[in-house]
Amino acid sequence: MAADPHGIEEHALHATALRPRALIVTADDFGLHPRVNLAVERAHRDGVLTAASLMVGAPAASDAVQRARALPRLRVGLHLVLADGDPVTPHASIAALVDEHGRFGNNMVLDGVRFFLLPHVREQLAREIRAQFEAFAKTGLALDHVNTHKHFHLHPTVLGLILEIGRDYGMKAMRLPFEANAPLWLKPWIAQLRARLDRAGIAHNDYVVGIGQSGRMDEAAWLAALASLPAGVGEIYCHPAVAGERALTDGMRDYRHTEELAALLSPKVAQAIQNLRARVGGFADVFQC
Repeated sequence: MAADPHGIEEHALHATALRPRALIVTADDFGLHPRVNLAVERAHRDGVLTAASLMVGAPAASDAVQRARALPRLRVGLHLVLADGDPVTPHASIAALVDEHGRFGNNMVLDGVRFFLLPHVREQLAREIRAQFEAFAKTGLALDHVNTHKHFHLHPTVLGLILEIGRDYGMKAMRLPFEANAPLWLKPWIAQLRARLDRAGIAHNDYVVGIGQSGRMDEAAWLAALASLPAGVGEIYCHPAVAGERALTDGMRDYRHTEELAALLSPKVAQAIQNLRARVGGFADVFQC
């Protein structure tokens, strides 16, 4: 944990104010379902989407990779899944991480304690993180960035393993999940993440938009965010998908996927971004890394 999170935060805010404005527009959960993949393709070809975060172990990951290969300007990163999802490693090799169905659970507090305290759990966690990096490398796609499902890299143990393993796979950028009006209890965790990324020389955005409005980044939310976008490097992320009869997952029952896709295709949103006169693209474009 950072010794002086408020001091670090003030220093970071000052540094952010000196940076030229830049914007990264990311779709998470690429590979979760063909409906997500199609939305990512449409939003990039015809809208403002510049990047996508790939779930390498998800059911439609192969389809996502095929689409990404046909979209050379779409920047693709690794969306590490360590909670509420499917692993890449055979279940018998990571039995301490998965439930009886071979899936990661959703009790992130309990899992975080186990990651910190139990060496055999950390060993399996490292095995799975490396397997997901390896699976991404096998796609042949350039690794634009790394982030985690449900922002699990805020956990110091998870972050440490990602930083260590990511070096072997050319990781150069990660998401900093700092959003304005973040709860006070979260700020020390964000501060330690920011400090560790800086020490490791890993590029990162200054802030995000999308946590508080997760699943509800419609046109109105986009226009409101763009009207008051601060200086520095921002990342707006969302979860678009084309229409379907069922929710993509139980946890997404209230997500407005089609409205999020419509926002990415909105001429009003495109014009508002153009009016910013900001550098736009993926992490590699913004940081030239």
